[in-house]
Amino acid sequence: MINKDRELINRIVSNIETAVIGKREVILNLIKGIIAGGHILIEDVPGVGKTTMVKAIAKSLNLTYKRIQFTPDLLPSDITGVSIYNQRNCEFEFREGPVFSNILLADEINRTSPKTQAALLEVMEELQVSEGNITYKLETPFCVLATQNPIDHEGTFNLPEAQLDRFMIKIKMGYPNNQDESRIIELYASNDPMHDIRSVINREDVLYLQDRVRGIFASREISDYIVRIVDATRNNKYINLGASTRAALALVRISQAAALIDGREYIVPEDVKSNALMVLNHRIVLNSEAKLNNINSCNIIENIIGEIPVPKL
Repeated sequence: MINKDRELINRIVSNIETAVIGKREVILNLIKGIIAGGHILIEDVPGVGKTTMVKAIAKSLNLTYKRIQFTPDLLPSDITGVSIYNQRNCEFEFREGPVFSNILLADEINRTSPKTQAALLEVMEELQVSEGNITYKLETPFCVLATQNPIDHEGTFNLPEAQLDRFMIKIKMGYPNNQDESRIIELYASNDPMHDIRSVINREDVLYLQDRVRGIFASREISDYIVRIVDATRNNKYINLGASTRAALALVRISQAAALIDGREYIVPEDVKSNALMVLNHRIVLNSEAKLNNINSCNIIENIIGEIPVPKL
């Protein structure tokens, strides 16, 4: 069974790498988030390949895919759908919005108002859309892959804490090194590698991997270790708002996904340590003292990880 899991993962990674150069770690983190059943926030400056990465993943997994370009004039109904009156039968008919897909690319999500961003809250948490007295269920798997520009860029809005907490992980693309950037220029100068991306697994394979992740064993020692890390964010002098219980569950799930990718049936402390930053970083809110001392959330989480004793299994 483990051989099958690794074969599926390797197939996805190899396929995406034909179009996305030098980003194996980012690809693996995205796969972790998807097979863990979570939503993923990708934050970085424009032009580093965020949208290309999401498109390559959607094509590789052979899932239904829709894209929303978030703009200041976007309405909630543009995301979830709207009921339109049909004069022929004198009834309202619901027209599904882009959320009715397996993978939703919310491109530059922080360029629209918090009111419109809030349209995704119910969808991300409960996989459903409520319209009046009727609830419409989404097909599984469902994953929001949102990109955002850093908040100091012009024309951006802060995502509300409730929205951020629904993203299982936040990752960054980063600039490629010189060698990889030269390969990108050479590759894209003559053709578009995205045309060569093909489907290498299907919806049933994704659901199978998600089920396998839920079966990865998390010992009591690991659970206690995660609780201590999350609790430390709630009792730090530089943090106004610590990580939620949802964050603790996300850290368990992403650690299970990491163990599966490494070919193990159980979580080890390194799975937790290596993934804690991308699970917790976007969930904590710093106070003015942290800003005055030039301390960021990454510093704090790394210090917490370094201070909490690692359990012996």
